[in-house]
Amino acid sequence: MSTVKGIEKDDILEFRIDDMSTDGSGIGHISLGQADGRGFALFVKDAAPGDFVRAKVIRLKKSYGYARLLEVLEPSPDRTEPLCPAARQCGGCQFQHLSYRAQLDFKKNMVENLLARIGGFEGIKIPPVIGMEDPWHYRNKAQYPVGRDKNGRTVIGFYAGRTHSIIDLDKYEGAEGCAIQDADSVTIAAICRQWMESFRVPAYDEKSGKGLIRHILTRKAFSTGQIMVCLIINGQSLPHARDLTQALAAVPGMTSICVSPNKRRDNVILGERAKTIWGSDTITDYIGDIGYRISPLSFYQVNPVQTKVLYETALSFADPKEGDTVWDLYCGIGTISLFLAQKAGRVYGVEIVPQAVEDARKNAQLNGIENAVFFTGKAEEVVPREAKKRPDIIVVDPPRKGCDRSLLDFIIKTGPDRLVYVSCGPATLARDLKILAEGGYELKKIQCVDMFPQGCHVECVVLMSKANT
Repeated sequence: MSTVKGIEKDDILEFRIDDMSTDGSGIGHISLGQADGRGFALFVKDAAPGDFVRAKVIRLKKSYGYARLLEVLEPSPDRTEPLCPAARQCGGCQFQHLSYRAQLDFKKNMVENLLARIGGFEGIKIPPVIGMEDPWHYRNKAQYPVGRDKNGRTVIGFYAGRTHSIIDLDKYEGAEGCAIQDADSVTIAAICRQWMESFRVPAYDEKSGKGLIRHILTRKAFSTGQIMVCLIINGQSLPHARDLTQALAAVPGMTSICVSPNKRRDNVILGERAKTIWGSDTITDYIGDIGYRISPLSFYQVNPVQTKVLYETALSFADPKEGDTVWDLYCGIGTISLFLAQKAGRVYGVEIVPQAVEDARKNAQLNGIENAVFFTGKAEEVVPREAKKRPDIIVVDPPRKGCDRSLLDFIIKTGPDRLVYVSCGPATLARDLKILAEGGYELKKIQCVDMFPQGCHVECVVLMSKANT
């Protein structure tokens, strides 16, 4: 569509940004005489509410369109200079042009609006989002795609927004490699680049499916300083592996080096298994007093500082007593389960991924926790089979897509006194809370925790209880 109500593709327009979308794009409204007075909506990446901008229309739909920011004519009071020189091009951050206070305000308002619009919780007001004292270089995990530029040079970095074009780490120099990643990951990427170029190890090419090195995964345990590197490869073995491991082993804290074969022609990064080629199979990190062994394929929160805040909030909301039985569904490697086990009488974790369950059991042993038991399978099948009595508390921490409807129906039927829902997807959270409310549960508390400064995502912890209890 090239024309809509007097607006044409490639038009250059000047207008005020008055809103923001859930993906962090600014929204401006062009008055075209609409009866609702709102005007035609244009989404503009890197624009902030309050900006007066000049932008070029690049795509039009029937009721809205997209424009590229050309110039900020009048900056918003909330606009700030990005720390990273590649912030506009990179797809990793959406909010570096916003003050951190404005980021937190946006996330609070976004959750409130989604709860009202999707969940039907009209007029709900939630507390301020818990932010970070230092919202930079907080990530303990990096996943660098590897490729070649048009000159055949190896490039390692991050994808540009909405593309698979790699922005090389050289472009991030002003932010010490990346403004939100740990600096050691940049050192590791540079070592891998040098090794690839010295031994002519080919980067993977998505179009042809040829080449070897697809991604470089790094993890760092902030509490112990232990580091893991995993190379995702389009094959089964790594040439000149000794030369690479010798170079990487010189990095202080290096503990584990492994490879993960992945020959799939899709966007899945990790393969189904990982093979250690140097050092340990795992690294160990601590959240509070609880230690966790982390393998290459483990899910583990990327922001350790805020993870402690998140889990302490979940524990506070659950408020387990010595005699309480708690079921932790989508338990992963037992991260929340072991926090709950510090106060609950008995904790049962359920996870569909066998390797994660094995890691959870090992983590319980690591901490000397004997009142936590873990099962592999679907919660709606495991709990009826294994539960000796009705759970007092159920905790769920699903992926961004939210809970399966069958699980929500099962929770309603089971009827725990308290339900704690930890969510990284506010839209699916609102959808699921509506179902639970229709099933007889009341929303009692909600607290948002900013796990992703400079990005548009936010974690929420919700407490629901049975009506009239």
